[in-house]
Amino acid sequence: MTTPYAPEPANDQAAASATCPVLHGSPIDSGEARLSLNTAEYAADPMRVYDEMRTEYGSMVPIELAPDVPATLVISYHAAIRILNDPDHFPADPRMWQETIPADSPVRPAMEWRPNARRNTGEAHHRYRQAYTDAVAEIDLHALRSTVEKIATPLINDFCESGSADLIAQYAFPVVFQVLNHLVGCSADIGGRIAAGMAALINTVDATEGVQMISGALMELVQLRRREPAADVTSWMASHPTGLDDTELLFQLLDFYGGGIEPLQNLIANTLLLVIADERFGGSVVGGSLSTRDALDEVLFNDPPLANLCISFPRQPILIDNNWLPAHQPVLISLAACNNDPAIAGGERIGNRSHLAWGGGPHACPAKSVAYLVAQDAADQLLDALPEIRLAVPKSDLVWRPGPFHRSLASLPVVFPETPQLPVL
Repeated sequence: MTTPYAPEPANDQAAASATCPVLHGSPIDSGEARLSLNTAEYAADPMRVYDEMRTEYGSMVPIELAPDVPATLVISYHAAIRILNDPDHFPADPRMWQETIPADSPVRPAMEWRPNARRNTGEAHHRYRQAYTDAVAEIDLHALRSTVEKIATPLINDFCESGSADLIAQYAFPVVFQVLNHLVGCSADIGGRIAAGMAALINTVDATEGVQMISGALMELVQLRRREPAADVTSWMASHPTGLDDTELLFQLLDFYGGGIEPLQNLIANTLLLVIADERFGGSVVGGSLSTRDALDEVLFNDPPLANLCISFPRQPILIDNNWLPAHQPVLISLAACNNDPAIAGGERIGNRSHLAWGGGPHACPAKSVAYLVAQDAADQLLDALPEIRLAVPKSDLVWRPGPFHRSLASLPVVFPETPQLPVL
């Protein structure tokens, strides 16, 4: 009996099909109709869409990431665990795939090969990840807590006397952006160009230009820290025993920003939305019976900041859960759908951290302790300063940005009693 990961030998396939019919797909992409995740309907209510997907397709869903870019979306928790922990069959290296994708495809710049841990397998992955994780381990979490407070206070002071704010544009994004700049030892000028480029890349709008903007800014930072090392992530990676060259170091930093700006901004915003709008959390968090960490974990289950990611590219046609996955075609894990798979549903989620929001296996997020701290402290700073905060519009009027990867509000408008400014540390 063969494993679920390998195709049946040719002379046994007919017999195998009689007892275990393949429900969808084939070793060669069948050209069947594919679902798009770039719709307002999906963005507004992804859980309904995931339920419809399960009914129609089971655990593997044929999707289109962009025109003429087919992929498979995994919405089964158990299938996701198997895939995430099997880099031999599901490597992260996209080079064979990208040869078939036009250079101007809007998703190619976000998915193509780079010399970093996210887009490599085997020894190259180990080398890059070691430099990355060792640098992240140098971050002083106690000092970082003070840094978040120092950054958050002036931002809150900018709007607390007005009685209203957009918590994404005026708070979540600038908090994350300034924290990351601090961690990598980046100037405001270089950081501004990185932020603009990252926005273009994540939104798959002018993505090629976004990569160019980011690369130019990061190379300036790399050269600066080669000349003037300091106590920051860039300098720690520059001096790491793996001996990263300038280009490799640039792409580790690109991954640091890519794994930080959009996901962390969304995590803060989605957590604040839950606390502000959900009766189970609002009074309980402010009153102290539940923590912001509890709210964070519920968001990581239900509205993870990157809903669909952890991309791999099978080396060969693979049969899994009675579905053929074509070789060298993207397989995405739907972190949101897998977290809410009915096969694992039930039980109390307060304090439960078994979600897949951080990924899993050898490519699991190496900086989740940093992300937890920044998100929790940023939310706490705001809620402590403005405990009577509430949505400025009905929750149903909030707009979620369409896109195949993120789970992101377009804005988070709130109102609150006009409040005196906080003392600046």
